Amino acid sequence: MYLIFEEDGAFKTATIMADNDTSLQVETASGKRAKIKSGNVLLRYSSPAPGELLGSAEALAVDIEADFLWECAGDGEFSFCDFADDYFGHKASAVEATALLLALHSAPVYFHRKGKGRYRKAPADILAAALAGLEKKRQQALAIERMVGELKAFALPPEFGPMLNQLLYKPDRNRPETKALEAACAETGLSAPHLLEKCGGIRSAHDFHFQRFLFEYFPRGTDFPAVELPLPPMGLPPANVRAFSIDDAATTEIDDAFSLQELPGVGWRVGIHIAAPGLGITPGSPLDEMARERLSTVYMPGNKITMLPEAAVNNFTLSAGSDCPALSLYLTVTPEFEISGHESVIEIVPVVANFRHHDIEPLFNEQTIAAGLTDFPFSSELKTLWHLANACEGRRGKPSAVQGANDYNFLIEGDLSDAEHCRVEISERKRGSPLDKLVAELMIVANSTWGGLLAEKGIAAIYRAKTGGKVRMTTSPQPHDGLGVAQYAWSSSPLRRYVDLINQWQLIACLRGEEPHFKPKSEALFTAMRDFDLTYSAYAEFQRSMERYWCLRWLRQEGAQTVAATLRRENLAKLDHLPLIQRVPSSPAELKTGQRIRLSIETLDDLMLDLGCRYLETLDLAEAHGEEISEEAADAID
Repeated sequence: MYLIFEEDGAFKTATIMADNDTSLQVETASGKRAKIKSGNVLLRYSSPAPGELLGSAEALAVDIEADFLWECAGDGEFSFCDFADDYFGHKASAVEATALLLALHSAPVYFHRKGKGRYRKAPADILAAALAGLEKKRQQALAIERMVGELKAFALPPEFGPMLNQLLYKPDRNRPETKALEAACAETGLSAPHLLEKCGGIRSAHDFHFQRFLFEYFPRGTDFPAVELPLPPMGLPPANVRAFSIDDAATTEIDDAFSLQELPGVGWRVGIHIAAPGLGITPGSPLDEMARERLSTVYMPGNKITMLPEAAVNNFTLSAGSDCPALSLYLTVTPEFEISGHESVIEIVPVVANFRHHDIEPLFNEQTIAAGLTDFPFSSELKTLWHLANACEGRRGKPSAVQGANDYNFLIEGDLSDAEHCRVEISERKRGSPLDKLVAELMIVANSTWGGLLAEKGIAAIYRAKTGGKVRMTTSPQPHDGLGVAQYAWSSSPLRRYVDLINQWQLIACLRGEEPHFKPKSEALFTAMRDFDLTYSAYAEFQRSMERYWCLRWLRQEGAQTVAATLRRENLAKLDHLPLIQRVPSSPAELKTGQRIRLSIETLDDLMLDLGCRYLETLDLAEAHGEEISEEAADAID
């Protein structure tokens, strides 16, 4: 006697060796002996042999249609044996009964299992819904198969167009488009960006990187909503100065300017003038909400996304030929370049010149200062301010943090909407020039002085602090050891950083004797600081990635096959004349930091920002100088 039983969700056959009320000893077709519970037995039979039953039943079950079975079945619960008798019109054989069992078991949509060998047909409405679901899955599978075929032929499926960004930057693995893309990538051996690029879904590597950033941080686009723009305030006292600014060529958000007046018998009155959008933009206003959402201007080679609308910037930027509202810090400076006093004023400042680095630096540099400056506008003021900067640096006890580092300028020629046909030029200049030091030191004075004023008055502010080697943002006036100051509150760039705008609002309230908007330890202040810190870091990382992209583009543009580089730590190397750090696993282990080497460019992928280099030879030992800008350097520059 034989039997069929169920074990671990599978049907098995065996020969009965011993039988009692609760269990049986059996021997399977493979010769394995086992003990099974009586309740697991589905059918006892005498023929065919256990090794033949399932094979014969499977062959018969192929012709049994589930939808016809469902039509034949009654509404109540039934056993497969009884149903087999009805279906075949006679006492079903073991093969027939087993075939029907297999048919029922393989059609869970049509028949619901109610126990060992017992079933009930699905209600009509449930069956209809299940069949519709199966049909949807079938159609989806066909669509996926079609999309995979199109992708493998490097044709973009029509479904991909409206959701390219989602597929690239935040794929939903439950969507058929994502499943098709993953399958096509697996079959072609290409990454999703490379495959979609071949299909025409990515216009350029530049567009891929830029759109990824917008997708995450500007999902609604970069345009500003229409808003009534505040005008500069009226009735502010005019300053009796001639102010000038010093910025890069591309700077439009001119935040700071300087002035110098001689004080007979005393020394000089040095003015540090900061643009004052806080006089027109009020906390909680639509413009504040816009700035609060963006938190900072985003910089990248050839482009930027401003924190404030251009028209608002134009109303408050320190543009030459304009009388501009400003927060001014006036320093009383002795002939020995000691700061003997300071005064903060809200006023209208006449700006007479906007100097650009590339224009003024050939006239004002270490060589021209040593040789005696030629006469050019504001030459005497620049020299005096430079001497003051040197004295400030000495009093801080810290050398200029930017000394010896390099600055890189990217000039992009062409339309960025067609970035592949743009041309890039990359130039470098040493940081720590007299102009750099002048601006950096005066910004340190302004930000530390105003931070001290707010702390003294007990007015809440956001500070940059460095203790224990870590730079962080805080709402407490703590020392910045990297700069050598007791406190440091970013206040000098309110047109492009939200933290500076917050601090400016607090300064305005302080100087006017008004109640400040942000209270000490307020949740609003802490939240703004936290959000700014995270966002500012993300923007900086994006800027670095875009600079890397344009460096790779420059290498490709110039047809570079070999490059010189200087070893940093381990197997990292800094490429000559580019802000590009590259890992070189093939560099000899015995080479030391500062050793110059020549590399062969093996691979260049500006879509993934990958550069593969191979060590070729050792060159001369480089002079020891740093080109990595520290955090305190960035603080000073800003």
